[in-house]
Parts: sequence; structure tokens; C-alpha cells
Amino acid sequence: MAKRRKTRVWMPPTPKQPKPTVPDHLRENIISSANELIQEHLKPAHIEPPPSNPELNYMIDIWTRWYGSYFYFCATYASPSPHAMSPTFELQFARMAYIGNERFNLAYMRHNGQWNEIYLDLSVEECLIAIRDEPYFLH
Repeated sequence: MAKRRKTRVWMPPTPKQPKPTVPDHLRENIISSANELIQEHLKPAHIEPPPSNPELNYMIDIWTRWYGSYFYFCATYASPSPHAMSPTFELQFARMAYIGNERFNLAYMRHNGQWNEIYLDLSVEECLIAIRDEPYFLH
């Protein structure tokens, strides 16, 4: 029996859907709500005085920023070791991706530098509660 030859068909690429634009009023609401969460919950729980062992990194600040339709929660760490490449470094630990209709997908940064979306289609309040309470984000 003869082998059938696979035929290859060229298909044009499917166009990417444009990402929805975040409305200005929603941006401002998220910034103020996130700053409130940081000041009232995250900083008191996670920022402590420098440890007695100067070799260990420790968190010195938590902040946020927008990049396109993504809203990031970030932390700045001090690296007091004399062998450190720089005195501080920054890490992103949570990402809210806008999907439209004031809804977001929520992801955390894995140890390998990849984002892992664990919650889909959440409101702003649901995202902030998850960032505050879930161990994925700041542990």
C-alpha cells in the first residue's frame, strides 16, 4: 500500500484582535484603590526594618504602574550584600490585564519569570482582594 502524501495548504494568518483601551476614569479608580490597598495592607504586612544579617535581600517599597492595558504591582528590594550587582532591584509580582467591560484577568509572576493567569474575568475589587489575600502574590 502506497503512503499518502500530506498536502500542505497555505492559510493567511488570522489578524490579532486589538487589546481594549482602558477608560481614563477606570485608570484613575484603579490607581487610587491600589494605592489604598498598598498603604493599608501590603506595606504594613510586608515591609519591615532591615534584617540583622546584611547578606539577605529585603523589601523596601511596593508600588504600581500602567503599561498599555496592563496594571502591575511591583516591589523594590534592597540588596545590602557587598557582592550584590546593585544596591536595589525591582520585581513585578501581580498583573491585571484589561479584557474590556471593566473586567480583568489576574496573573502572578512565577519563579521562572513567566506570568501565570490564575483568575479570569474579575472586577477591580475582586482583583485587589485576591492580591491582598492570596499567597501567590506576596508570600
